[in-house]
Amino acid sequence: MTSGIKFTSKEMRYISLFESITGANVKDCIVNEEQSRVIFVVKEGEIGMAIGRGGRNIHTLERMTGKKQEIIEYSEKPAQFIKNALKPAMVKEVRITERPNGKTMAVVTVNPRDKGVAIGKNGKNAERLRFLAKRYFQIENVSIT
Repeated sequence: MTSGIKFTSKEMRYISLFESITGANVKDCIVNEEQSRVIFVVKEGEIGMAIGRGGRNIHTLERMTGKKQEIIEYSEKPAQFIKNALKPAMVKEVRITERPNGKTMAVVTVNPRDKGVAIGKNGKNAERLRFLAKRYFQIENVSIT
């Protein structure tokens, strides 16, 4: 899953800072300069440690880096990972299917009132989800309904 991922020196610095502040183990780090954010994927079960009481760790990291911090809990199960990536949106169902052309697709059904949260402003959450689903599980497309 993450064996082929190579980190830049900038990503390595962010990972080192994140792990020293939170104590959580980072599986992946994506620096998005365009939207001034850093996305961390942490080991399963370490999301609480990563966030910190009352979001303390996130606030500290944001203050130190000047970038918005987003943390996603990893799961080896694609459907669970997709649910984790869309939090706090309430995901009702994730269906993963293989198309006749051999490409894998995920259809995510969310609570109607959470659809805006799931998609995000200008589609940034949906874009992040598509990127991560392809990076870890070779899911070519994700549709949020």
